[in-house]
Amino acid sequence: MTVAIYPGSFDPMTLGHVDVITRAARLFDEIIMAVVTNPSKASLIPPEDRVQLIRECLGHLPNVRVESFDGLTVQFARQKRADAIIRGLRAVSDFENEFMMSQMNKLLEPEIETVFIMAGQEYQFLSSSLVKEVSGYGGDISKVVPPAVEKYLNRIKSHKA
Repeated sequence: MTVAIYPGSFDPMTLGHVDVITRAARLFDEIIMAVVTNPSKASLIPPEDRVQLIRECLGHLPNVRVESFDGLTVQFARQKRADAIIRGLRAVSDFENEFMMSQMNKLLEPEIETVFIMAGQEYQFLSSSLVKEVSGYGGDISKVVPPAVEKYLNRIKSHKA
């Protein structure tokens, strides 16, 4: 059985993430969406809410489960006996940083491969940071996030108002 992890902050999850995981789910027997918790980094959505939102958004993918972790991705992958780490790429600008991380991971754990999946053309401009900014200014994010994420962001926005 091939197991892969797809790590990220997913703060918030976008349709670009959904695109990558949906295509990856056809390649691996099991995928763990690994929600990174970083206490030194301020996040918009608490990790436990991100995990729940992702579960809600990906319920249609039976071979995908969601967990949170902190620490090195490669250590989490080793702990889960993963064969691969999935990384989404949007543009050439993503490649350099992702390449360096993949090489460090390979140095730390030679048996774990990094698999790059290009985001679909319609999502190559999209980032969680951009979604947070547009949402924060009241812009329409319905075309770039799953409905559950849009509802969540609108709810927290209305609580701050």
